[in-house]
Amino acid sequence: MALKSFIQVHSDSHFPIQNLPYGAFKPQPTASARLAVAIGDYVLDLSEIAKAGLFNGPILAGSDCFLQPTLNKFLALGRPAWKEARATFQKLLSSTEPTLRDNTDLRQKSLVPMSKVEMVLPVEIGDYTDFFSSMHHAKNCGTIFRGPQNPIPPNWFHLPIAYHGRASSIVMSGTNITRPRGQGYPTGDSAPYFGPSMKLDFELEMAAIVGPGNELGKPIDVSEAADHIFGLVLMNDWSARDIQAWEYVPLGPFLGKSFGTTISPWIVTLDALEPFVCDAPKQDPHPLPYLAEKISKNYDIALEVRIKPSGQKDSTVVTRSNFKNLSQTLLDVCWN
Repeated sequence: MALKSFIQVHSDSHFPIQNLPYGAFKPQPTASARLAVAIGDYVLDLSEIAKAGLFNGPILAGSDCFLQPTLNKFLALGRPAWKEARATFQKLLSSTEPTLRDNTDLRQKSLVPMSKVEMVLPVEIGDYTDFFSSMHHAKNCGTIFRGPQNPIPPNWFHLPIAYHGRASSIVMSGTNITRPRGQGYPTGDSAPYFGPSMKLDFELEMAAIVGPGNELGKPIDVSEAADHIFGLVLMNDWSARDIQAWEYVPLGPFLGKSFGTTISPWIVTLDALEPFVCDAPKQDPHPLPYLAEKISKNYDIALEVRIKPSGQKDSTVVTRSNFKNLSQTLLDVCWN
C-alpha cells in the first residue's frame, strides 16, 4: 500500500510524502532562517518539530542540528542520521500517525503555507567544483573554445575534468543576475573591448550537495562515495561566453563564469531518488580501477529549460534532456 500523508497533496505536486526535500526559509523577511522539508503546499518547520521533542532516534535525539539556520550541521552527521530523519518525517506526516495530525497547536506552528515564506540558501557553501560530465556538453563547449578539430581533450575519456567555481556567487533561484562587464575578444589588430557581455548564456546543470568530507590525504573509495552525497539541486551556472572566450585559454573559466550561479531552493535526497535509479551508459574506454564502480548507475530525471522574454506571457521550451545521459556518473565526479 502506497504511503499517504494526512496533508492533502495534489496529484501533480512535486512534493508528495515520498519526496520530502530539504530547504531553508524565513517566515518573515526580518526573521532568522529556519530549516524545513516540503510536503504538498506546505513547509514543515523542523525547529518546531525539534522543540516538541519528536526526534527520538539514537542519533538525532537531543541534537540541535535542526535549530540551525543551515543544514550544514545535519549534513555532517552522515547517512545514518539522514535516514533516521527521513523515517521520522515520513512517520509524522503519514495518514495513520496521530502525533502531528491530531495536535492542532503543533500542526499550526509547524506547517506553514509555502506562499507565505521566503526561501533562502539551505546550506553554507564553502566550495564548489564544476564538472564536464556530459559528452555532449564537453564537445559543444570544446568546439566553441578549441575548434571542431579537437573539441574533447584525451584526458576527458579517463577522468572527470572540472574547475573550481566561486562559492560566494551562488544565490537562490529567482535572484536577479546583473549582466557582467568585462573584456571581449579583440577584432583583428585592435585592443580587446570592455563593456557588458553580449553573449550571456545559461547552463542546465544538476549539483550534488556533499555531507561528510574526508581527512586530508585520506581518499574515499568510489564504492563508498554515495555515503557522502546528501542530495541534488537544479543549478544554472550563468556564463558570459564572450568574456569567457577571451580569458579561457590556457587557464580555464574565471570571470566569465563567476558572476552568478543559481540553485533551486529544495535539496532532493538520494533516498528519495532511489525509485529513479537506472543503468549508466557504458564507459568506453573502461574506467581505471580506482574509478570503476561495482554497480554503475544514474538517475532517470527529465529536465527541460523554458525561456520567457520580459513582457511576454508565455514561455518557450528551448531544450529537453535527462540526467541519465551523463557520461560520467555522480559517484565518479564526487569521488574526485
